[in-house]
Amino acid sequence: MKKAVLVVVGMLVLLVAVSGCGYNGLVKLDEDVQAKWGQVETQYQRRSDLIPNLVSTVKGAAKFEQTTLTQVIEARSKASQIKIDPDKLTEENIQKYQAAQGQLSQTLSRLMVLTENYPELKATQQFADLSGQLEGTENRISVARKDFNESVQIYNTKVRSFPNNLTAGLFGFSKKASFKADAGAKSAPKVEF
Repeated sequence: MKKAVLVVVGMLVLLVAVSGCGYNGLVKLDEDVQAKWGQVETQYQRRSDLIPNLVSTVKGAAKFEQTTLTQVIEARSKASQIKIDPDKLTEENIQKYQAAQGQLSQTLSRLMVLTENYPELKATQQFADLSGQLEGTENRISVARKDFNESVQIYNTKVRSFPNNLTAGLFGFSKKASFKADAGAKSAPKVEF
C-alpha cells in the first residue's frame, strides 16, 4: 500500500515537473502571439487614422464621386468596430476581422484608382504625402501579419507537440488561428492593354 502511494506521488511530482517546464514555454509563446497581434492592430489603426485626412484631401481637391467617399468612410467605421480579444484568436474571429479589413482595403483601392482621373489632385503635396504614408502602412500591415502568423505557427506547434500537449490541455492553452490569404488572392488579376 505504501509503495503504491509512493508511486502515485512520484508520478504526480514527475508530471508537475514536466508540466512546469512546458507551461512556462507556452506562456512565453502565448505572450509573443498577443504582442504580435497588438502590432497587427496597431498597423491597421494607423491606416484607419490616415483615412480621414485622405478623404478630406480628396474631397477638397476634386469634384469627386460621393458614393466612393461614403463607401470608404463606412468601411473604415465597420473595420474599426471589430476588436478581437487576444485570448480569443479563433478562426471565426480572425475571418471576421480580416473580412472587415479586406472591405476597407477594397474601397481604398477604388478611391486610389478614381484619383487617377484628377491630375491636379495627384500633383498636390498633401495627397502625395498621404498616398506614400498609406502605401507604407499597407507594407507594415503585411509585415505585421507575417510576423503574427509565424508566432502563431510556433505557438500552435508547441501546443500540439508531446508532452506539451498534455500541459496545454491541462492549463487551457488552445490552438490559435492565423491570417489566411484574402478571398480572390489565388487568381491573378486580368490585365488588358
